[in-house]
Amino acid sequence: MIRNIIFSIIAVLLLPATIHAQTDVALDPEFGGRVSLSLNKRITRGLHVSLEEEVRFDNNFSSLDRLQTTLALSYKVHPNIKLGLSYALINGYGASSESFKNPRHRLLADVTGTIHYGNWNFSLKERFQVTRRTGDFNVYQNPQNALTLKSRLKVQYKGIGRVQPYAYFEVRNYLNAPVIEAAYDGNIYVSLDDYSEEGEPGWFLKGFNGGYVNRLRGSLGADIRLDKRSTLNFYFMCDYLMEKQVDANAEGSKLKSYTKETGFRGWIGAGYEFAF
Repeated sequence: MIRNIIFSIIAVLLLPATIHAQTDVALDPEFGGRVSLSLNKRITRGLHVSLEEEVRFDNNFSSLDRLQTTLALSYKVHPNIKLGLSYALINGYGASSESFKNPRHRLLADVTGTIHYGNWNFSLKERFQVTRRTGDFNVYQNPQNALTLKSRLKVQYKGIGRVQPYAYFEVRNYLNAPVIEAAYDGNIYVSLDDYSEEGEPGWFLKGFNGGYVNRLRGSLGADIRLDKRSTLNFYFMCDYLMEKQVDANAEGSKLKSYTKETGFRGWIGAGYEFAF
């Protein structure tokens, strides 16, 4: 009897964690490519404006992922501190529908601190971004404005002539993920009639105040200075994703699944920048 009481207490204590947990789904590794072209204009000492166009491919280089246009402004308030503000227009492409999706608008603000030691540069960048969805979307799955915070630690070596290799590690935090309460059927978190009261759904969207780390990123690359104005950039980048996905109907009365998708994504990228 004492054992049953102990087990009952443990079950009650673990119940909240169980209700808000999710099922893990392993994603297959996937690779893609990124190509970019940018112009960087010096307005005055320390103040620059830039325009970049980037094309991304995914599904192991088999399909177009997006076209992204970014307008950015940066200013060095100190030899070791730079502030940045930018806007990105994201035109995602749906391979299945063979058409462009509703565009997304992204605002970014960042601060970068840099320490120089001989031929080495060490920098830490903190970037806050807001991504606004447009068109029709399921309000029970995603907020209209997704908030994320990225923290990047980078080291670059400038002692090999025109070639400047670098490496960085980045952590991305999702700040307003959906929070749900759902039932578990032994395999996946879904809405079940047995857990529903009359006239109520079998799951509940508690709001968009869930914060968690949803991506770890690492990259190895090199900047190659062709001349005073032109620079090429080549890199390999790898992500480990930990995305929580809510799949519900548009009325919010049925939860199809609540999962955490984990897996690796890799990219090979190349870029060209012209500064003037």
